[in-house]
Amino acid sequence: MSSQPDILCIGSVLWDIIGRANAHMRVGSDVPGRITRIPGGVAMNIAMALKAYGMSPALLTAIGRDPEGEELMAACARLGTETTHVYRSEDLPTDVYMAIEGGNGLISAIADAHSLEAAGDKILRPLLNGALKGWTGLIAIDGNLTAALLSDIARNPAFAAADLRLAPASPGKAERLTPFLGHASTTIYVNLEEAGLLLHKSFSNSQDAAKALAARGVGRALVTDGPNRASFAAGDTLISKTPPEVLVTRITGAGDTFMAAHIAAEAQGADPEAALTQALDAAATYISGETYG
Repeated sequence: MSSQPDILCIGSVLWDIIGRANAHMRVGSDVPGRITRIPGGVAMNIAMALKAYGMSPALLTAIGRDPEGEELMAACARLGTETTHVYRSEDLPTDVYMAIEGGNGLISAIADAHSLEAAGDKILRPLLNGALKGWTGLIAIDGNLTAALLSDIARNPAFAAADLRLAPASPGKAERLTPFLGHASTTIYVNLEEAGLLLHKSFSNSQDAAKALAARGVGRALVTDGPNRASFAAGDTLISKTPPEVLVTRITGAGDTFMAAHIAAEAQGADPEAALTQALDAAATYISGETYG
């Protein structure tokens, strides 16, 4: 593919290995279920969801030249994501994510994004001094980048005119987004736990968390809280909605779907309330198992 993208997705693109079982599980559980291997990673999940909404995403990431990497590149192309600008490493293996999900939610997960971290700012070359230099459009960035690289992006003039959309990737990486507090061109997408970790404060609901993020200078904040109310805050504006009730069949990737649906809605001209509604509906449909994955 070589068409002009309308959004850049920067971050993890890897293989997702997900084990799912209907049974409630705990440490040491050994139960029957299904194991899938699909293209994943936060940046990839967002890109695939954006593609489904008719957008043209381009990936900026690191993928190895090992057999797993060649297979992943081919899968990305089949799914319609632009891979022209992907950094291909000769000596770094392709990253992988592994998770176990039970009827009671996510049991455990390990994200091996060491190659993305080792590649560092090499993944940004097309944007800093290559074919994408001068980009002023949408950029989705995930917290699988190193804290140092995220800090550099927050200060780099090359990103100053862009519409930055941020996701922490996991609660354990939420604090990596700290440099973007006070960054007025940033929209941040977090769950309630991640908001608390980012601000070093506990919140009982998404409304308070979203308002607190906006008060810290984030341009706009979207905070989800599972089946409870999700909130959007920007300046003095606060919008809060309850997600649709659905049977949960999967979890991994739901936040990425929410973020992509919100971005797509806004790109199509939706107002803040309509965009939040579309995002919640999309995430509910996803976790019910009715879409790709």
